[in-house]
Amino acid sequence: MSSWCNVQWLLLQFIVGQFTIHHVEAVWPVSNSSYIQLLGLFRDISYVSEATKISIHSHAMFQAAILLSQKYNITIEGQYIGWQIAQTNGDLIDALSSACLAISTSNVVGIVGPELSREAHILAALGKTVGIPVVSFSATDPDLSNRIAYPAFYRTVPSDIIAVAAIVKLFIRFNWTSCIIIYQNDVYGSGGANAINRAFLDNDLTVREMLMFDIATLRIRGDLKNSLKTSPTRIVLVWAQPMYTSLIVENALMNDVLGPQFTWILSTSIPLNSFNLIYRQKLIGMLTIEPVIGSVVHAPINTTLLEAAYNIWQQYEPETFPGSGKVADYALFAFDATWLLIQALNIFCYTTNLNSSFCTSRIEPTYCFDRRFSDSDLFLHTVSMTHFVGVSGPIQFSVNETDRINGTYYYLRNVQPASDSITFVPVAEYFDPDHWATYEGANVIIWPGNSLVPPTGQALLEGVNLRIGVVESTPFTIITNSIDEFNQNSTKLVGYVPDLIELLRMKLKFNPTITLAPSNQTYAQLVDAVADGVYDIVIGDVTITAARRELVAFSNSIFDNSLRIIMRNTPAVNVDLLSYMNPFSRTLWLLILIGCVYAGLLLSVIERQENEALRHRSLISSVAMSIWYSFGNLVGYGVDFDVATAAGRLLTMGLYMLSLVLVATYTANLASDLTISKSKDTISGIEDMKNGKIPFNRIGIRLGTASEDFYLREISNGIQNFYPLKSRQEQYNSLLAGIIDATFLDVGVAEYMTNNIYCNLTLVGSDIDKSAFGIVTPKQWLYAHDLDVNILLLREAGALDELKRKWFQSRTCSLSSGISTTIEVEALGGLFLSFAVITTLSLLLFLWYKRFIIANYLLLHLGRMIRN
Repeated sequence: MSSWCNVQWLLLQFIVGQFTIHHVEAVWPVSNSSYIQLLGLFRDISYVSEATKISIHSHAMFQAAILLSQKYNITIEGQYIGWQIAQTNGDLIDALSSACLAISTSNVVGIVGPELSREAHILAALGKTVGIPVVSFSATDPDLSNRIAYPAFYRTVPSDIIAVAAIVKLFIRFNWTSCIIIYQNDVYGSGGANAINRAFLDNDLTVREMLMFDIATLRIRGDLKNSLKTSPTRIVLVWAQPMYTSLIVENALMNDVLGPQFTWILSTSIPLNSFNLIYRQKLIGMLTIEPVIGSVVHAPINTTLLEAAYNIWQQYEPETFPGSGKVADYALFAFDATWLLIQALNIFCYTTNLNSSFCTSRIEPTYCFDRRFSDSDLFLHTVSMTHFVGVSGPIQFSVNETDRINGTYYYLRNVQPASDSITFVPVAEYFDPDHWATYEGANVIIWPGNSLVPPTGQALLEGVNLRIGVVESTPFTIITNSIDEFNQNSTKLVGYVPDLIELLRMKLKFNPTITLAPSNQTYAQLVDAVADGVYDIVIGDVTITAARRELVAFSNSIFDNSLRIIMRNTPAVNVDLLSYMNPFSRTLWLLILIGCVYAGLLLSVIERQENEALRHRSLISSVAMSIWYSFGNLVGYGVDFDVATAAGRLLTMGLYMLSLVLVATYTANLASDLTISKSKDTISGIEDMKNGKIPFNRIGIRLGTASEDFYLREISNGIQNFYPLKSRQEQYNSLLAGIIDATFLDVGVAEYMTNNIYCNLTLVGSDIDKSAFGIVTPKQWLYAHDLDVNILLLREAGALDELKRKWFQSRTCSLSSGISTTIEVEALGGLFLSFAVITTLSLLLFLWYKRFIIANYLLLHLGRMIRN
């Protein structure tokens, strides 16, 4: 209701303004009806008030141009050029009727106007029919640029095609990617909106939505507030005439969809003092892109013509002259449109008079559509070829387009706070086809919310209330209990996720409401909760998967993840007393034994007669000593006698060669075997699990997790043959109780738990199924861009790495609780057993050799005992 009251207030202001201006006394001279005339079409100020300034100023400059031609003594066939004026009200039939009546009753050779694009289409067609040029000073519809469709149409105002190009470059300059368009439902509005849409598509920009303002009902069709609030873009383009733009902005104020949340760009300026004072601050930061004359952007204009026209205006209608710096730019476009026809008519008639013909001759039936310029093609060609420096800039046309070749300028104006109000301030200028440049002497741009930082063009989380779901998962989210100052038990959430939420809150300035998800809720159910709107977002160790992306969206990665296999740290101990012999096979040991005996026998044959150590020994003793010699050299120990013959030395060299290789090989293999034996697990990695080294029903998988998806995809081919688990705590308990032998955990959690909580659990194999954790958001979430950018900023600043170091790189378990780095007795027990056997045999051999001495000693002592 309040919005409609404001609309009524605006209309009342307009009516008062109309009444005041409508009753200004004008003393312009009356045009002689016998003159060759130009018809001026201007909007009737009694119908639409935003036309007041443009229509009155354009009307005055049109007449000033014609009177100036008379002052400069420009005549056509000996007569001055006169004028006739008709008023339009936006109705096409009325505009056509007024123009047709003037053409039928007067010697009209050209039309200046109309103002509206929808009127220009039909009047351009009339100009084509009767063969006279129509030059508009404010019709900007891009479709009017088609020279083939409108051969008699020209315009001194820039086409909306150029305005759209300026808008696209503005978006590129500030890295905006999308917008919403609000346009009035006529040729001007739809033509501009469609031109923007096409240009955006060509430049990889997006029009999110197009809202129509009905100029009949003066209302937006649709829900403006809902459309803007639910859109991911925060840039709004308004393509409407001043009065309609004012009503659109008033509606936006009532629905609170202006600053600081949204950046509005208008195609025309509006009177800012018409808005309630309490709302004006929300208008700060609004932009307008408007065509301007050359002098505004310091381009050359014809100041002599301009001053002469102003003098004539002040002479005949001083009451409406606003001052040289306050004349509407469209009025100067109107002057140049009139002067173009005057110059072209003068050139055309001068040329035809040389050929002794009347330049204004025409077929003159009573019906206007049958009246036609006799040499219209040459006249239209003359208009296309006429060029001069006008009061708005250079005026020149081509035969292929209806738009002027150059002299098209725009400037960007910004609503900024003034001493006691707000005002439009020029901040940038645009020369087609150049880029935007800073306006000379301009202030910086003040953006919505009195900010100096350009908006991103996307929805921001600042001030938004967010319902955030989190799930207990050490160390991502840990529940701690404490007693507060009032002796009451209080629960607090700590961990990686609460710290991350606080970092994001400080950067994005949203208002979080954190809810701990039920302990029996699976990760798949958490994702469904976001899709169903239970939570706005969920933050935790939620893996980004393709299946989940079909239901929700995810932010950029907050934690790089992978899966690890976790098992009990209980390596099996298999006692093998002969494990020290494992480096060589039985066949090789037998071959070494045969080689040793063979070398001993051969050495005995070679050395027995020549070597003092063997010569006086019995055959058996000599062979034993030779075998001892071979064994000593073979193991690298050496013996207590040397060979005496060359053949013996050669044989010794062969034993040395065998010793070198065999000892080195044995040492290396023994070290390898011992290392493997002390680090031996049931499985070594995912391939052993796939090959069935662990029964599948002994593999625990937590339901509703990415681990389940991986298992079904990579191991069981979709068969649920695993041991189902419902919670992470059940995973640990089942492992420790021996119910399962292995399970999967996310690498961060797995390392933390095995390093700090469950010291008798261990990780096996390398990382598998690399993935990432992301914040779960609804699909096409408004604030996705803002969230992603700030997550990347945290990552680039090293904040995420700092959180990882804080929560994941601690260790309380002793390193000895894992796989031992020492060799236990069992590994070499057989070696010592073998040593014990050898020493026993050595003792028995000693006793055998001393048996007679021992026997005599025992008999001697026995005799003494008997005698005593």
